[in-house]
Amino acid sequence: MSTSTAESALAGVSEPAAADPMAVSSAGLTKRFRGGQVAVDRIDLAVPEGSVFGFLGPNGSGKTTTMRMLLGLIRPTAGTHTLLGRPMPQRAGDVLPQVGSLVEGPAFHPYLSGRTNLQRLDAADRYADPRTATARIGTALDRVGLAAAAGKRFRNYSLGMRQRLGIAAALLQPRRLLMLDEPTNGLDPQGTREVRTLIKELADTGATVLLSTHLLAEVEQICTHVGVMHRGRLVAQSSLGALRASTAPTVFVDTDRPALAQGVFERLGLREVAPSTGGVAALLGAADPAALAAALVRDGVPIRGFGVREADLEELFVGLTGEGFDVNG
Repeated sequence: MSTSTAESALAGVSEPAAADPMAVSSAGLTKRFRGGQVAVDRIDLAVPEGSVFGFLGPNGSGKTTTMRMLLGLIRPTAGTHTLLGRPMPQRAGDVLPQVGSLVEGPAFHPYLSGRTNLQRLDAADRYADPRTATARIGTALDRVGLAAAAGKRFRNYSLGMRQRLGIAAALLQPRRLLMLDEPTNGLDPQGTREVRTLIKELADTGATVLLSTHLLAEVEQICTHVGVMHRGRLVAQSSLGALRASTAPTVFVDTDRPALAQGVFERLGLREVAPSTGGVAALLGAADPAALAAALVRDGVPIRGFGVREADLEELFVGLTGEGFDVNG
């Protein structure tokens, strides 16, 4: 699917209405580094409350830089944004205690155990109740599957275990908003499934999850909304349902006379008619596949194969960015 086709497929996709309550919103958010490199280019992000928002894009597309700006870890060059309806960074003191985050991998003391690292983090949180620290830390470790390894030193943790501990740190307090940057990075398949299940459970409690990922499977399996980043620009955002509805089915014919088949499709008013491997393909639109097959036969097109294929999200995203994604994760 070409970029223009992908963009036309999204033409009817509705973005969140301005009246919908937003957990995260931005207007013209931009980050330009020294030397002139524009890492994030005037993005207008809209993450509805209660959603699992898949922030999808190839590595280097600006996702992590955007999340760092949203959290106040770096200053935007231009633009404004809000978290939980409050302007940032002006209301950071009110907002950030309600936000859990894992950005650019967790940073812990290597010589301390997983549990002790969490105890130090919790003790430094002026909003945390020390009387419930032991119970909350135990619950967080259990939720990410690290209860049995809580006594091991962090330097002996695998990459996947370090990711789990970072997620546990984000869950020490009840959070209205979770911002997770590649949370399944380094996890084995079982760990990946467990983290995805945890994200679903958190969403079921009413929390909003902004999930940065380059894994298409992650978006398809757990997200309700999606935004697509490419070279610092937000090239699409909508609900996942609207995005699926926007993908138009394609009809294709396998034939050794593609020019003749192409003429039939064009005469019948099909759009995006183009050569395909072994034949010709076109957008089906409102056409009846049976009538198309009959017309091809009537006009003498030798048919070796004929079918209708639903466009998938991978094709749409690759069409928008011109780059591939890790589909399976």
